[in-house]
Amino acid sequence: MDYKDYYKVLGIDKKASQDEIKKAFRKLAVKYHPDKNKDNKAAEEKFKQVNEANEVLSDPEKRKKYDELGENWRQYEHAGGRPGGGPRPGNGRNGPFTFEGDYSDIFGQGGGSGFSDFFEQFFGRGAPGGERQSGRSAGFKGTDYQAEMEVTLEEAFHGTHRLIELENEKLRIATKPGAYEDQLLRIKGKGGKGNKGNGDLYVRVHVAPHPRYTRKGDDLYTTHNIDLYTAVLGDSSIVDTLSGQIKVKIAPGTQSGQTIRVKGKGMPVYGKENIFGDLYVQLQVHIPERLTDRQRELFEQLKSTS
Repeated sequence: MDYKDYYKVLGIDKKASQDEIKKAFRKLAVKYHPDKNKDNKAAEEKFKQVNEANEVLSDPEKRKKYDELGENWRQYEHAGGRPGGGPRPGNGRNGPFTFEGDYSDIFGQGGGSGFSDFFEQFFGRGAPGGERQSGRSAGFKGTDYQAEMEVTLEEAFHGTHRLIELENEKLRIATKPGAYEDQLLRIKGKGGKGNKGNGDLYVRVHVAPHPRYTRKGDDLYTTHNIDLYTAVLGDSSIVDTLSGQIKVKIAPGTQSGQTIRVKGKGMPVYGKENIFGDLYVQLQVHIPERLTDRQRELFEQLKSTS
């Protein structure tokens, strides 16, 4: 059988980093995914090739073996070597989307493995020598699936859920208060089927940027405008938080850019009930642009006495 150039399949250089491999795979997997190419055999075949190339190049051990032998893998085999022994297909590197529908033959849960004969002979499962095992004796765990879930900062604060459809089953994916960027949720047994147990579904959480708040860990940062008179004389001011409005005290002589800390008004600490980070409020003093004659007179008097 012909040698397969996995670098060419993904359209990357042989010196590509793992990040470059990941980006190339995600782009092509989305492009050729069966959900977007119904009844398109060419796209389905391309999707299989892309998945197979990623299975090898995203695994450092497999990539090393593939790079060392390359087009000479047949000579190695005939000389008595036996490629194989690497991890079984299905390590959960299937991209940033939810797999929907029945693609068992693509990912190796149906009658076929979903990988080419080249892959199977190079990395095991049916290597040369007549040692191909039956499905019952070989056994394998189902593929892990991956999906991404974007939430707003408010949803991350209060907790939320999303409904996704996976192989004709609707799943409710919930987050607790305090969900954070790149958090990985594991839904056990909801991946691909295998005769040694089902794989898992991993959902990566992304928290969308907020126009008013910046998050650093469990703390929140925001800005708040106050007028000149409040800054000079001191007073209280109403500040918005994710849990509602609060009244904060402004000390006399507050300078523009000064930051005040409001304890317990940041994000909930994930998994810990009634524990919160803090809110840091940077005060911006608004200088009046237009003064009445009386106001100008009073400012002039103040200036003369300073």
